[in-house]
Amino acid sequence: MPMTSTARRRAMDALKRQRVAAPAGPLFAVAEEGEAFVHDTLDKVAVLFPLPLPEPFDYRAPSSLGLKPGMHVIAPIGSRLVRGVVWEVHPNHPGAPNLKAIEEVLPGAPVPESSRIFIDWASKYLVRPPGDLLRMVVRSPEALFPPPTHTVIAPTGEPPPKLTEARKRVMEAAAKEHVSAAELARRAETSSAVVKGLIDCGALTRLEISEDPPFPPPDLSRSGKQLSDLQQAAAAEMCAAVRGGGFHVALLDGVTGSGKTEVYLEAAAEALKSAPDAQVLVLLPEIALTQAAMSRFYARFGVTPVEWHSAIAHKARRRAWREIAAGRARLIVGARSALFLPYPNLKLIVIDEEHDPSYKQEEGVIYQARDLAVARAKLGQCMVILASATPSLETLVNAQSGRYAHVKLPSRHGAAELPDVELVDLKIDAPEKGRWLSPKLIKGAAEALLRGEQALFYMNRRGYAPLTLCRACGHRMRSPDSDSWLVEHRYSGRLVCHLTGFSMPKPKECPECLAPDSFTSIGPGVERIEEEVRTFFPQARIEIFSSDTTPNGEAVRDLVARMEKNEIDILIGTQIVAKGHNFPNLTFVGVVDADLGLKGGDLRAGERTFQLVSQVAGRAGRHEKKGRALIQTYAPQEPVMQALLAQDRDAFFAAEIAEREAAGMPPYGRLAAIIVSAPDELLANDAAKAMGEKAPHVDGLDLWGPAPAPLSVIRGMHRRRFLIRADRGVDVSAFLAAWSGRVKLHSAVRVQIDVDPYSFL
Repeated sequence: MPMTSTARRRAMDALKRQRVAAPAGPLFAVAEEGEAFVHDTLDKVAVLFPLPLPEPFDYRAPSSLGLKPGMHVIAPIGSRLVRGVVWEVHPNHPGAPNLKAIEEVLPGAPVPESSRIFIDWASKYLVRPPGDLLRMVVRSPEALFPPPTHTVIAPTGEPPPKLTEARKRVMEAAAKEHVSAAELARRAETSSAVVKGLIDCGALTRLEISEDPPFPPPDLSRSGKQLSDLQQAAAAEMCAAVRGGGFHVALLDGVTGSGKTEVYLEAAAEALKSAPDAQVLVLLPEIALTQAAMSRFYARFGVTPVEWHSAIAHKARRRAWREIAAGRARLIVGARSALFLPYPNLKLIVIDEEHDPSYKQEEGVIYQARDLAVARAKLGQCMVILASATPSLETLVNAQSGRYAHVKLPSRHGAAELPDVELVDLKIDAPEKGRWLSPKLIKGAAEALLRGEQALFYMNRRGYAPLTLCRACGHRMRSPDSDSWLVEHRYSGRLVCHLTGFSMPKPKECPECLAPDSFTSIGPGVERIEEEVRTFFPQARIEIFSSDTTPNGEAVRDLVARMEKNEIDILIGTQIVAKGHNFPNLTFVGVVDADLGLKGGDLRAGERTFQLVSQVAGRAGRHEKKGRALIQTYAPQEPVMQALLAQDRDAFFAAEIAEREAAGMPPYGRLAAIIVSAPDELLANDAAKAMGEKAPHVDGLDLWGPAPAPLSVIRGMHRRRFLIRADRGVDVSAFLAAWSGRVKLHSAVRVQIDVDPYSFL
């Protein structure tokens, strides 16, 4: 990133404060401003920048600087000064005098070797410039510098020579909390002169306090919850693997409510005990889950884990990055991006709900965090635990083949039992006209409420209705720059594109035919389901659980807490409710539109539907009370529905695996996609045609396309897709790199490479 003059001054000031003697093996040594370096040799230093550049750039630096790989520097690119990371050092290189010079050396913990190796590997695998990957590692430039400080007032223990009433109030306030002099005076309801007088007489003193103090270490002397025999056996197996060291992958395969979290926390404790600086990373698919998991981590380790996700504040991000890079943050919980942080001694990675599609990032650098976590563990020789009640087919096949250890928890913890599951055939038990809930779902919820229990209606669609249609002319409201329908949100009175975030007020008249008040809402979303539920249960306490109603961690914590306290009778939720939440009094689950995910040409449609509906149904009856789940469907004969009814996961996955193997699809083959985008349709067609003509011919590889993407326009860019299927032995990444290197396209054309695609839109 470009270095501003202010940042440069700050960097130099920090360097001057932290200067150390060269002969003792310092991290770095810097001369005073205006002072020339005295050196005999020059080193050639390769610097990687967090920019979309294909490789590191070479610079010269005096050998006396003692530069090492991983250190942070400032170097020129053209007319700019940019922050980068030393990638290689070639001591006393004859070509060094002809190179540009390193401008400055920055403080901060170096990027560890394991992270640098991981960046190089991921760059080749994902076919992305290594600088794009580095940008995900050095996410907080301010964290390189010492944390800012502020002055607070604290008692010294010496009594003041004269204790007036005002002084007494100041001393009492200072004993409660260390705050600034102005704040102390305000709390004591006195003047600042009184505070100054107490400082002058030695009763109070000024302290410099860091704004980013170190995180407290986990208390490894604490014991976890009492485990069942099955849980103890599973924990013992994984703890033994942790003690054995090196690379190891285990699938923790347990039904919903079996206590997977408590089991992998024992493995985390074992990993933290392995070394004083050992680090453990737990990845969760949703920020909402991060909030829900905090109490369980705190109960086990006596501290709140370090958080890393998009919702944390700038100051918290700076503090987290600095402490992680220094190795002082030992227990980290985060979203997929936390995988790229610079861990100096990572011993264990846990991927909770490893099947969840949220681990696939679809924009920017496209990657699957679960797969990259396994790769990072192999490169760094640490352990990975993949936890799920409904594992991905890829993980399950690896476990069945013996590549991964397969640790099973086949029953729920304690007295809890799996819920009874029933299918509701909507062709037979149809809802009333204009409604979406069948009588069976209404009756099931009513019975739960009469027993003093809670009910959940699941509908994986935000808003009120997915389509707004003009009754007069049939016009469909679309996003102006994307090929997607606008979703009506009745609470806000707006039409929203869930793809791009575009939003507009619902118009009073049709923009096509100008007919007034002619719009009608087509299809249901969670707001429409809530409206219907309120007509049947007018006295019930009803809440919606979606990203619209819980936009941040505080809102999630509040809703989850109220649900646990029985302050909510009926919860209506999207997929966010299916992931790891534990509501003791929830006994009834109604799945409104179970067929939603089966539509379209998605390779994983059946697998995802089974996983999601199973997880939702698993929210019911997680404690002593028996649970019940009703699943509405128009296709009860579908294999996925029959598997849900029988709760026979293994039979369903066996059939899916057989189909994948026959077709040579993942995990028995490889997929990749190339998306060509351009602001003009003709330019997109020409670019896609040019790419197709330059495609290499490789045995064992099939190339399909180009063809218009199902969502052919997004944010004004026209999209054309190629799909590549290859046998397992084919190096797909090398093929993609060779192919993309053959083609020079118009500067307005963007080529996006997706290795192992999850979206086919």
